Amino acid sequence: MQLKVYNILGQEVATLVNENLKVGRHAVTFDASRLASGIYLYRITAGSFISTKKMLLLK
Repeated sequence: MQLKVYNILGQEVATLVNENLKVGRHAVTFDASRLASGIYLYRITAGSFISTKKMLLLK
């Protein structure tokens, strides 16, 4: 499974998970202190499943 964060230009700014995980619920802490406020995209990839969502970061 991979969980990555991208800026609005499509540049990768963080990789939060890049490993195989067991089935179940998981939590990840995202330290965005070095990022500017704005719109970011996060993408989760697990096998053939891919989902991309929008995230608004406000400081």
